[in-house]
Amino acid sequence: MAKTPRMGGKVRSLRRKEGLTQAQLAAELDISASYLNLIENNRRPLTAPLLIKLARRFSVDLDAFAEEDEARLVAALREILGDGLFEAHEVGLNEVRDVVARSPELARALLTLYQHYDDAKQTARDLLERVNDAGGTPELNERFRSPAEEVSQVLQDAANHFPTLETGAERLWRDGGLDIPNLRHRLATWLEGKLGIEVRSLPFHAGDRRVRRYDPKRRLLELSEVLAPRSVNFQLAHMVGLLSHEEDLNRILEGARLSTPDARSLCRVALANYYAGAVLMPYSDFLQSAKTERYDVELLGARYRTSYEQVCHRLTTLQRPGEQGVPYHLIRVDIAGNISKRFSASGIHFARFSGACPRWNVHAAFLTPGRIRTQVSEMPDGTVYFCFARTLRKGRGGWHAPTAVHAIGLGCDVRYGKELVYSDGIDLDTPTPVPVGVSCRLCERLDCAERAFPAVARPMRIDENVRGLSFYAPVER
Repeated sequence: MAKTPRMGGKVRSLRRKEGLTQAQLAAELDISASYLNLIENNRRPLTAPLLIKLARRFSVDLDAFAEEDEARLVAALREILGDGLFEAHEVGLNEVRDVVARSPELARALLTLYQHYDDAKQTARDLLERVNDAGGTPELNERFRSPAEEVSQVLQDAANHFPTLETGAERLWRDGGLDIPNLRHRLATWLEGKLGIEVRSLPFHAGDRRVRRYDPKRRLLELSEVLAPRSVNFQLAHMVGLLSHEEDLNRILEGARLSTPDARSLCRVALANYYAGAVLMPYSDFLQSAKTERYDVELLGARYRTSYEQVCHRLTTLQRPGEQGVPYHLIRVDIAGNISKRFSASGIHFARFSGACPRWNVHAAFLTPGRIRTQVSEMPDGTVYFCFARTLRKGRGGWHAPTAVHAIGLGCDVRYGKELVYSDGIDLDTPTPVPVGVSCRLCERLDCAERAFPAVARPMRIDENVRGLSFYAPVER
């Protein structure tokens, strides 16, 4: 059967705007008031002759009754109901359709209300960014931070260096007799001998995306058969850290400002990952190799049998007093520009809430997949950085499994640039840097063709007769 158009809400909305009763409109349409009531409640179809009469009566185009308009309203309402704000309210598709069909103006009012709420939230975030630049306050920070942001702040506060975990990793190398060629076997043997944990391969099944599963009761650790050897090593070392360094992890967590159980759990995972990186790439040996090879990430990955991303993360942790590496910042984004990882030892500031500046080379890396792109960047405060970035592909589970693509970027103050192999052939003494900002809302460079939003500190002035580099880039007449 063909779907009956649900236009009753539109009819009711038009009638009420004119201040008409059902009886008055029914008389004009030459139908009974009861029949009009059935139409407005979607219990009778709106016939073509009535549709034409309504269009003429209210001086509206027939497109005002198009079902596509209703579909757009339904889609928009479902989108805003996906906000975490409504997590406790389970509103189904049929309920949304009923609201739109019965009261389209109410649906539009809800969209308007949410838009104002979202604008207010964005304004608060922008202001918080500016407060953070001036030092911030714990009260404001905690009010707006998500668990992931809280964990990022813990890493930032510690300069992404945890001495007790480094010491634990070095002790494991001594006590466990670890060596890189046999790392998987040595770690599995240590887990079984010291903790009584059996390690097995976890067969892959379509739809099962688990890469690691640990059963505490059975003392059984299963690792997916589709994991690369370097990832198996990382997961084994992660479990060693999680289970044998519980006191160290708890001590770090106690000293951190984490407001929720989710934040504590996420931080525990992040710290165990830190420990795993320290096991796979022992501090002193890895630092010496990094300096000797001038921070060649791919070469270091081959030497320590780790991934490109694992090496990048490890490079940001080399902050041991008296034995430091280049102070890097790190950022990881997806193709939509969402920042999933960030850390700064270089002094650069990352936006917490909005996307990064599109001029950053980490975004341009998607244009040349797998190739390293370099950039000399200048921030609004005049600080110059040398940066390099490339894309990463992550896929597992065979031909039909989805593949995730990210870009990861590392950078440092330009004065350290010559220590990096990627700066060869680039004049760092008198560079021509690319002007880069934190984000559009916080950047005061108005002469930017890539500006997507007006600057918070500069009121937007629109002259319909003059066009600048972008819609938000004002120019003199």
